[in-house]
Amino acid sequence: MEITNLIPHIEALIFASDKALTSLEVTDLVNNAFGFMEDKITLDQVETALEGIQEKYNTEFYPFEIRQSGGGWQFLTKKDYHKTIAQLNGDKFLKRLSAASLETLAIIAYKQPVTKGEIEAIRGVSSDYAVQKLLEKELIVISGRNETLPGHPLVYATSKNFMDYFGINTADDLPKIKEVLAEQFVQPTVIKDTIAEEEAGPQNTDTPDAENGETPAFENISGEGEQTEGDGEDEMMLSVAENGELVEKNDDEEED
Repeated sequence: MEITNLIPHIEALIFASDKALTSLEVTDLVNNAFGFMEDKITLDQVETALEGIQEKYNTEFYPFEIRQSGGGWQFLTKKDYHKTIAQLNGDKFLKRLSAASLETLAIIAYKQPVTKGEIEAIRGVSSDYAVQKLLEKELIVISGRNETLPGHPLVYATSKNFMDYFGINTADDLPKIKEVLAEQFVQPTVIKDTIAEEEAGPQNTDTPDAENGETPAFENISGEGEQTEGDGEDEMMLSVAENGELVEKNDDEEED
């Protein structure tokens, strides 16, 4: 079957289905519908047709599109028409999850499969009510039991309705934790140059040597050559005159 002839059949299947259809399911349904054909439709042909359907409905002419959500292919209205659709089912769109339910759902989404005890250890409070509400809304499912823990507690995981609710195809499409918290990180201050300046020590920029790029010379750092009072002057000596008065006498006069 030609791709152009295959496309309308795929569109009809996805449009009429009450749940998301995978590419493999579409392939099987088409082959069952045309069982009389000797050449079976292949998965590659279906995926090629789906690419053509996506390109067709991505144009501005259509208010809806085909995309993978909830584990398979679905026809969904484009986000530009959200307010218009909300007038039809306003109550459905106005319902929101509580903060406790959102916290619990986020833990399950990123830690699945996870037990209720592990959820409560992270939140620090009881999560019985939140888990029960998420089960009622079919956003999570009981996926089994943890056979390694005492008592074999139930483990929880997200459901296909969860992926459909948030517009993702698999749990791998969830944003990474580091991407979510990236805007909250404080960039460190670069202090490399500051440390280098401190290690180099202070520079005296007021001296002529510093202005010429030369290291200024500091005198008497070690105390050597330090001048004391009287250095560079003639040494004076005292003597007693015959009349008993003290008189000053230079070394030159003493030599004479």
